[in-house]
Amino acid sequence: MTTDGRLLRGEQTRRLILDRALEIASAEGLEGLSIGRLAGDLSLSKSGLFAHFGSKEELQLAAVQAAREAFVERVVRPARAAEPGLARLEALLGNWLDYVRRRDFPGGCVLYSISAEFDARPGRVRDAIAASLGEWREHLCDTARRAVARGELAAGTDVEQLVFELTSYVWQTCGNAVLYDDETFFGRAREAVSARLRRALARPA
Repeated sequence: MTTDGRLLRGEQTRRLILDRALEIASAEGLEGLSIGRLAGDLSLSKSGLFAHFGSKEELQLAAVQAAREAFVERVVRPARAAEPGLARLEALLGNWLDYVRRRDFPGGCVLYSISAEFDARPGRVRDAIAASLGEWREHLCDTARRAVARGELAAGTDVEQLVFELTSYVWQTCGNAVLYDDETFFGRAREAVSARLRRALARPA
């Protein structure tokens, strides 16, 4: 096998490991991950997993990065087709709710699950989760600022407060929809998001 072939196989194995890690983390948290468990689940050797992740913390950090990439792929990237400003803000929030509702991972949104697990536990894993969620919040704020600049949202809109309220609706849905296995929460969240954005719209002079 060529060097390129070995690299491709190694990357495919790493992807397989991380896909399974996200399934576990979404339902059981990052503490549910272990080299031994993943080796058993995927019929891989422990030494093979150690070649990819030298410790449990490195595995957790890789899972956080994989969760971020999954979120970008499913939520952020599709919204780029929408016009910058209000339309893109609505697309981002709608995609986020769709992602949670589809249950691509057993526990729903992986970032939601692991943030609740590590929010009071200082360290590299917590820092990585906080950085990913901070990046997402700032992206929403930037998009809302563009909507203000385009005259779609009212001048003087407190963008930070607006995004805080909008994300609160979705975070609440992330927990309740899975806990109660009740899809009516998604309809309530969409109505709450729409109503809040309507209140923020710029009014004709």
